[in-house]
Parts: sequence; structure tokens; C-alpha cells
Amino acid sequence: MKIQIFGKAKSFDTKKAERYFKERGIPFQSVDILRKGLSRGEMDSVLRAVGGLEAVIDDTAKDYCMIKYLLEDAKLEKLMEQPSLYRTPIVRNGRQATVGYCPEIWKQWEEAERHAM
Repeated sequence: MKIQIFGKAKSFDTKKAERYFKERGIPFQSVDILRKGLSRGEMDSVLRAVGGLEAVIDDTAKDYCMIKYLLEDAKLEKLMEQPSLYRTPIVRNGRQATVGYCPEIWKQWEEAERHAM
């Protein structure tokens, strides 16, 4: 598995996701989404995996009003400019991805990896 965790340093769910993989000895790359953001290719891959843009937008963010009523393309551009609007953690495993704390899905990834060996 090649795990990438895009998260915010002060996010409780990001810390829980990192702890989940550490406890299982699964190596991961941690990316501070506020400093680095997501590349356009990474974003497209995540959107395909999670079913669309609304899944990655944090509707509890204080700046959510800036993006709420925009059209889809404008939302994507604003999200790329304002990484604080991402819902985190965004966890990627190749072409698969989750948004938020999703240990049940990560466990499925682990089991699929074990069966593939």
C-alpha cells in the first residue's frame, strides 16, 4: 500500500488517521494540506474516488460561505486557492481515496493487500 494522508496539523481526525496507520505498521506520507495543497492531478484522482466535489468540501469551515453558492468549476478553483476549505483527512491509496476518518474502508484496503500477496 502507498498511503498518503493530506491533512491539517490541528485536525483531530488527521491525527487519528495517522495513528491508525502507525499502530498497524503501515508506512504513509503525511502532507500538510494547508501548506502544500493538492495538485490538480491529485485532486482529479480524489474526486473520481470519492464521488465528486461536495465530498471534499468542509461545510463547517469558517470560510465555507465563500464557496457555498459558486458553480462547480468556480468551486474547484476556490478550493485549490483556499486549502482550508478541504474536509480532512484525505487519505489516498493509489487510485482509491477516502475523506474523513474511515477506518472500516482502510481495513478493507489492508485485507485486499494481504490477499494480493
